[in-house]
Amino acid sequence: MSDPVRTISLAHVARPQPPSALSNALVFGWRAILKFRHVPEQLFDLVMTPIMFTLLFTFIFGGALAGSPTGYLQWFIPGILVQTVVFNTVYSGMGLSTDLSKGLFDRFRTLPIWSLAPFAGLMVGDILRHLIAGAIILAIGLILGYRPEAGLPGVVGSFLLLFAIGFGWGWIFIVLGLLVRTPMTVMTLGFTVLFPVTFASNIMVDPATMPGWLQSIVEVNPVSLMTTALRGLMAGTATAAEIGRALIAPVLLTLLLAPLTLWLYRRKQ
Repeated sequence: MSDPVRTISLAHVARPQPPSALSNALVFGWRAILKFRHVPEQLFDLVMTPIMFTLLFTFIFGGALAGSPTGYLQWFIPGILVQTVVFNTVYSGMGLSTDLSKGLFDRFRTLPIWSLAPFAGLMVGDILRHLIAGAIILAIGLILGYRPEAGLPGVVGSFLLLFAIGFGWGWIFIVLGLLVRTPMTVMTLGFTVLFPVTFASNIMVDPATMPGWLQSIVEVNPVSLMTTALRGLMAGTATAAEIGRALIAPVLLTLLLAPLTLWLYRRKQ
């Protein structure tokens, strides 16, 4: 006599909830952090560039512009922090262009994730770069004689402002990374724009020494507004108006370019 047919019933298991946008962003942020461990060569440029700029400008221009390198540091360190963060945002576009050329984003598009999660990961990598570079510059400045009069609260507030600046400006180069084909082109176009914008500002020198027509440009330059606010935070003299003016460009860039980024990304599908 044959064995009776066995009936196997499967227990009903609820379908797991899809990961949240924050969870997606954190995963891609961790991916950005892992790049530093697996490609440590990129840390060389990140570390050496701020060291080189800080030392060269302090000892070459400090005596001529402020009477002494130590006196110049009080003016220069907040400015070079802003310049370094703005320069670092180029790497978001370069990283995006590299991922696109390797086909990684084609795979990301097929995943059931928040559309902007890969870009959020790039921003996390940017924040880490800003933190490392900013800490190096500040440490060198302190060794050479720079003293933030506002103390630790001023430094913390300054770094928060730097992160906001980097977040806003990073969208420029993410859009550029979606539009151009190679990372080197992103870098070339990025620095072609950034060099005149940063040098035609109050980072290096007091605008009072410039021609009148150039002073007018420097006064409304977003980089100058950000530098002025950072100097105020470090010195404990920043006003709400100065901080608000410094945030105008990052906020506008985010509101305008984040939707454009998503549109360009979906258009490539």
